Amino acid sequence: MSITQRLQVPEGLNVLVTGGAAGIGAAIAAGFLETGARVYVCDIDAQALAAFQARHPGCLGAAADVGREDAAAQAVHEATRALGGLDVLVNNAGIAGPAGGIETLSVPDWEQTIQTNLNSQFYFLRHAIPHLKQSSRNPLIVAMSSVAGRLGYPLRTPYAASKWAIIGLMKSLAAELGPEGVRINAVLPGPVAGPRMDRVIAARAQALGLDEATVRTQYLDRISLRRMVSAEDIAAMVLFLATPAAANVTGQAISVDGHVEYL
Repeated sequence: MSITQRLQVPEGLNVLVTGGAAGIGAAIAAGFLETGARVYVCDIDAQALAAFQARHPGCLGAAADVGREDAAAQAVHEATRALGGLDVLVNNAGIAGPAGGIETLSVPDWEQTIQTNLNSQFYFLRHAIPHLKQSSRNPLIVAMSSVAGRLGYPLRTPYAASKWAIIGLMKSLAAELGPEGVRINAVLPGPVAGPRMDRVIAARAQALGLDEATVRTQYLDRISLRRMVSAEDIAAMVLFLATPAAANVTGQAISVDGHVEYL
């Protein structure tokens, strides 16, 4: 197989994407569909999911609250039955969580962020790994973390804590699953241009008492390339990890962020 052939995603992979109806998840799901993969998307937003499926009629999926263990179990069961197996799990679902100093954060805000960002990944891993072990197609797990998973993030403590924990979960499972041929890597996006980042900027501006334009400039000034990344940039890295070229890439925390210097 030539190098260029190794850089192509094999056709017909069975892929499950959580939080796949919008943003990064939608870009990942659409990218896999372009390769001829069979894709199942779950998302808490049933309306967004229906809109995504309308744009991509071949995509399977169902609404699900990924922060509930029973919902995760049901989603994995339905996905593997509909797809006929599982080769790739993309644990993408997550929320931005609250913005504010630690003494201003409520316990429910903390718990919701950890539940959605971290616990959901555990739930899907627990139920999907037995299916991935049965795959003969170089099975892959992608754990969506964040540049906040390697840097401190003032005023966003619950989010940063959840994203650091995802990297620890990934590193442990890489050692645990490697002997059985299952790979797992974390992808760490930097600030991603789009509506969610707009909301993050607005919340940070309010917490700091600044205008949104100033906060946006602060974010850009902390990125060496002085630009935000796109959802498609993140999707491209995820698809690369599913290629034969990445067959020996596991246990890695891979940043796609334009080199964020600090947050």
